[in-house]
Amino acid sequence: MAIDNRWEQLGSAASLIKLDGIEFREYQLNIIKSVLSHGNTLVVLPTGLGKTFIGIGIIANALSQGKRAVLLAPTKPLAEQHYGVMANTLNIPESEILLLTGSINKKSRSDLQRTAKIIIATPQTVSNDLKNSTFSMDQCGVVIFDECHKAVGKYAYTYIANECNVRDILVVGLTASPGSKKEKINALVKALEIKRIEARVSTDADVARYVKQKNTHIINVELTTRIKEISALLKPEIESNLRTINNMGFLHFKDFEYIPKGRLIDLGNQLSKIQAQNYRLGAMFTYSKLINLMHSYDLLNTEGIYPFYTYIESLYNREKKSKSLESLLKSRPMLMAKSYAETALKNGEEHPKVIAVLDIIKDYRGRKVIVFAQYRSTVKMLVEFISNNGFRARAFVGKKEGITQAQQKTVIQDFREGKIDVLVASSIGEEGIDIPGVDAVLFYEPIANEIRNIQRRGRTGRFATGEIYIISANGTKDQIYLRVSQQKEMRMISLLNDVNIKLQASNPSQGQSLLK
Repeated sequence: MAIDNRWEQLGSAASLIKLDGIEFREYQLNIIKSVLSHGNTLVVLPTGLGKTFIGIGIIANALSQGKRAVLLAPTKPLAEQHYGVMANTLNIPESEILLLTGSINKKSRSDLQRTAKIIIATPQTVSNDLKNSTFSMDQCGVVIFDECHKAVGKYAYTYIANECNVRDILVVGLTASPGSKKEKINALVKALEIKRIEARVSTDADVARYVKQKNTHIINVELTTRIKEISALLKPEIESNLRTINNMGFLHFKDFEYIPKGRLIDLGNQLSKIQAQNYRLGAMFTYSKLINLMHSYDLLNTEGIYPFYTYIESLYNREKKSKSLESLLKSRPMLMAKSYAETALKNGEEHPKVIAVLDIIKDYRGRKVIVFAQYRSTVKMLVEFISNNGFRARAFVGKKEGITQAQQKTVIQDFREGKIDVLVASSIGEEGIDIPGVDAVLFYEPIANEIRNIQRRGRTGRFATGEIYIISANGTKDQIYLRVSQQKEMRMISLLNDVNIKLQASNPSQGQSLLK
């Protein structure tokens, strides 16, 4: 296939990219031009619209001017994926592209990175080497921050971004979603010293034709009698402890279902700072019971009997238990709830969501399906259930669950090659990993986090129409999260526009493009 001559607008950088067969997309060229004209830029694009190619165009421009480039990715598998793309897309010897990770010893890292033209690395590795003065940013023209929404707080991205800005190195952040909170977007803009935001949504005129259709199906299920029975044991206990906390003046919620998790975490920090010891201990005693009860209740209602039972068992098996936990575990409602759950599991009873998952998967036999679940106990339950029903299912979880990166890589490769029918993934499957041809994505539960929502959905609909199924249990927190997630995505776009208007007012066009 011939090279589209419109790519010649990339100037001398065009010769460094293998452009034959690459479809010309004007929005990609326009974003590259904008970055090189305005400086530090936050690029927000829906998954599958070529953020990586935009990064490649900017890197090629730096190389054409005799500069080096760095691309950072938050995980080693994602860094490896970028390395493969760079090696296949750029007209430079592969030996000049370095994959830099912590698995290479410090002395070798120091020597290798000094001669490489492109360094692809995890941020922790670069951050540590910068602090030890074993990483050189000399002659570096640009640093690309993939999944840049992580550049907040003490994350390694923040430190590296500061080093870039001290040295006047171009910073480009790539993400599908920077979040829906104004303070988070502003913190990201500040950390990367962003001058301009280039954001697109799937309905924008210049990208709409490249967006594959994604059909979203909400599957509502009714809780079983058994789950309602166990819930009825826990609910009065939750309400009693909530009343105590409310009466102490720390919360003002009548319905515990509507208490945001963030508010509960903040409450714990607030209570720990109370000066009066007896008052603090009394408040913390009630707070601890409330937290454990609410989490147990949510697991039962939105995840299943097995995740609920597993969590309760973990509490009983703790070597050191607080007085509050001892009191909760010895209480009659908790003992009965545990007993009922144990009986249910022996009888093969589970959450109706599990049956809903199987019913959906049956329609995709012979095709690729990813099921996302929030908790590792849920992942384990689903893998076992799906496998017992004639499908090749495998878990894709993180290092915290004892899975090595080599094992993760094998699972993804097996899924790509069709050796696995269903991938049951925790949050590690949400970010960046390129798995082509996923026909359907299932959310075992709705999630209120808009970043994770967008990333989950982005695993399908890349090259053909994608189907998204969100399973929600009626009368539970699922329904609240379903509404909240939709509201947050709409708010994110509005906030990005507002922030960008202010940025453009304070950083007018430099009128000098770095494109040559």
